[in-house]
Amino acid sequence: MLVVDDNPGFRGSLIELLDGGAVEVVGEAASGPEAIEKASALGPDVVLMDVRMPGMDGIETTRRLKVMDPSMGVVALTGMEEQHAVRDMLVAGAAGYVLKDADGDEILDAVLRAATGGAVLSPDVTPSVIGELTEALERERLRTRQLEVAQDALLERAARRQQLVGRLGHELRTPVTVILGLARTLQRQPFDGSGSAEVLGILAERTEALARLVERLEAAVEAGLTEWANVTDLVDEVAAAHPRVQVDGPGVAVMTTLNRTAGMRILLELVENALAFSPPEEPVLVRVTADEDHVEVRVVDHGSGVDPSTVSRIFDPLEQGEDLLTRTHPGAGWGLSLARLSAHAMDGDVTLETTGPDGSVFLWRLADAAVRLVPRAVTAT
Repeated sequence: MLVVDDNPGFRGSLIELLDGGAVEVVGEAASGPEAIEKASALGPDVVLMDVRMPGMDGIETTRRLKVMDPSMGVVALTGMEEQHAVRDMLVAGAAGYVLKDADGDEILDAVLRAATGGAVLSPDVTPSVIGELTEALERERLRTRQLEVAQDALLERAARRQQLVGRLGHELRTPVTVILGLARTLQRQPFDGSGSAEVLGILAERTEALARLVERLEAAVEAGLTEWANVTDLVDEVAAAHPRVQVDGPGVAVMTTLNRTAGMRILLELVENALAFSPPEEPVLVRVTADEDHVEVRVVDHGSGVDPSTVSRIFDPLEQGEDLLTRTHPGAGWGLSLARLSAHAMDGDVTLETTGPDGSVFLWRLADAAVRLVPRAVTAT
């Protein structure tokens, strides 16, 4: 047995009381860290643990001992004024508890029971602890029920969302396929007038954009399914596909939780938007910044900026910053809207951070979560 108490006089009395006969005291400790060190070296069957100690208390020490050796029995030594801590000791893994002013036989009985996997609860403390545990169990029961209701609601919402997007994809894909086939057929036929072929070319181009929109809508529905992913790799992958894209990053792998497919969709929408509205000779910069809790990705273009009259609407579905008849940039007007939708599904956001005559900065702020900055070589192994 290992005896742990910060009072050397009381600790000595316990050792004198218990050592010999059925109990062998193999060591003593005056603090939590010392108890962990001694228990690791000596491997006692039972630890008699003082609840209140300076620094690391008996509750935290018990928790760490049980992680180190789940079979190790721990008996809590408590005073009447420490009854509220008994519950925490039991939750930490203690097999039982006795009062410090209990007689020697009661303390010895608690130690022997703990050594054989049993438990003992001091009758002077048990009623109040049972009351606390009953209240705690009732709170956990209510919390569990609330979580069950919330989970059912989330599953129902996810099912409705998936059904809606699936139906939308089906309804859009069917006419798009027909229109695209017809447009391509007409495009191959001879026409009178030079404008007809141009009109049909625009028709085919717009229809192809609509087909891509269906794929992007279907991908957005999966945005709520997250995994441990490397944001730096996503940015590099997008940059590799577009020679004009430059990357400014921390030089390490930025690991956090997100849906990789949705994250790639967000980056592509922002980068393609920046490329479309920047002069063809100008680069687009993707800047990644991160700390322990936050990841931000900025896409910087060198276009003419967003018209002030459309700033409030650029994230609306089917919204474009150009007039329908005079626009020079193709698309259905869903790109930024889908980027924000996917970011929101992962508890993040996409915003227009700044805009002006020299260009715009779009910010993708990922959800607050644990972030790891890992040397790139490590992630490759």
